[in-house]
Amino acid sequence: MADPTGTALGKQPSAPGGGAVKVRRALISVSDKTGIVDFARGLVRLGIEVVSTGGTAAALREAELDVTDVSELTGSAEILDGRVKTLHPRLHAGLLAVRDDPDHMATLEAEGIQPIDLVCVNLYPFERTVGGRDVTEMDAVENIDIGGPTMIRAGAKNHRFVAVVVRPESYDAVLAELEESDGHVSAETRHWLANEAFALTARYDGAISRWFGMRYETFPGHWVMAHEKFLDLSYGENPHQSAALYVEVGARSHVLSRVAKLHGRALSFNNVLDLDAARRLLDEFEQAACVIVKHNNPCGVAIGEDATETYAKALACDPQSAFGGVIAFNRAVDRPLAERLHENFVEVLIAPSYEPEALEVLKQKEALRILESAEQRSYEPRERDVKRVRGGLLVQDPDRIDERRESMQVVTEASPGDGQWEDLWFAWKVCRHVRSNAIVIAKNGATLGIGAGQMSRVDSVRIAIEKAREARGDDAPGVLATSVVASDAFFPFPDGPELAIEAGATALIQPGGSVRDSDVIAACDSARAAMVFTGRRHFRH
Repeated sequence: MADPTGTALGKQPSAPGGGAVKVRRALISVSDKTGIVDFARGLVRLGIEVVSTGGTAAALREAELDVTDVSELTGSAEILDGRVKTLHPRLHAGLLAVRDDPDHMATLEAEGIQPIDLVCVNLYPFERTVGGRDVTEMDAVENIDIGGPTMIRAGAKNHRFVAVVVRPESYDAVLAELEESDGHVSAETRHWLANEAFALTARYDGAISRWFGMRYETFPGHWVMAHEKFLDLSYGENPHQSAALYVEVGARSHVLSRVAKLHGRALSFNNVLDLDAARRLLDEFEQAACVIVKHNNPCGVAIGEDATETYAKALACDPQSAFGGVIAFNRAVDRPLAERLHENFVEVLIAPSYEPEALEVLKQKEALRILESAEQRSYEPRERDVKRVRGGLLVQDPDRIDERRESMQVVTEASPGDGQWEDLWFAWKVCRHVRSNAIVIAKNGATLGIGAGQMSRVDSVRIAIEKAREARGDDAPGVLATSVVASDAFFPFPDGPELAIEAGATALIQPGGSVRDSDVIAACDSARAAMVFTGRRHFRH
């Protein structure tokens, strides 16, 4: 039952004290009654007395199990509509007594208090309650558990003598150990269960603190977040680094929510990072789209009539960089597309569904990670963007495109045509997902060249042009003609736009706001190119 993986950095926990504990009396009080009847039935079968409260006791009696009411243990009935039922010294003395301390045991004997050897508790569903729509203050407050966390913490503190079970997923393992050891629970198991117990109460209090804090401030005085491990990863950014994916407790969705892995190797740290980048960009489009990501930057994005068309257009942007990338579709993958994908090296492939014949083709490559996503929920509007820095966190509102074409300003003598407007809007959406300084060249609903992560914006323009030319060779001049350019922040000088226009661009979109905007506009006017100001920049560091 004890965690076999040890702790961070390869360190093992210090040896837990005490030997195996014989369980004679168990206290059960649960809000989530999943599996509780079978667990209690197993305890009773082993001759363990079960003490319980309110609704839990009723559920166990309905299953024809012998149960002792907690009021018999405490000598006090539940009061204040059940708010006070387990907050009693006779109960907590039974949990907290140090069994190898003669004074403690003498006190229990003098007071007629029986020790409690196992406590099985889970808590009022506060997170689920506040996650609902239009929750009232009263509903939220009434779902703050008091007695439950108190019993959990008491039992966990005294884990040398008490087993604390807080997760239905642990019932079978605990029961199996009890059955195999004549009703005993080992010190190692009690230690691990205490670890789970303290993690639960920390998570619970974190959720309450976060709910209260966010009601008063966008960025409250204490930023409390709870995460739980979702997946062990094959390795970190590099093979010598260990890694795991943790997801935020209570989050509406996450990078792998409702995602099924159909085939391939285990996911790595970099796979998950790139997968998140690909899915976030894919969510920008309602029409059929394909996104190819490498090293957390898109290296090809396209929209079209179907998945096969979008893949061909996206791959054409930068086939060299696409080698070993993450590819995301928002439409089903059929056999013809699978055959095209099979021609290249792909690390991770994700789509909403696959034809059986397509999977037959794709599974020929043993390493290819094939993921199927059924997630349709959007990101939580209140979600914050968090980045780790040394000794702390940077927390900000998420960057979303709130601009609309009607709010954008054409600042040049030439205005974009309808087709150019569509490409400008497409490129602007893509640009937000490219590392700054970001430049995206696009045409006909597809990226032609992407320049990312450069210290100089003109260098990003140069790289985007070079990428487009490298991918198309002799065809580059014709392809780049009448293309559009998106820049995530203002052009500080005319050199960037001039370079793009010389390569064939006829329309540009950027936030504006430079002290040299007039020089940049003049350069576009002299080349009869259109330029649009959005009024909002989209850095991505």
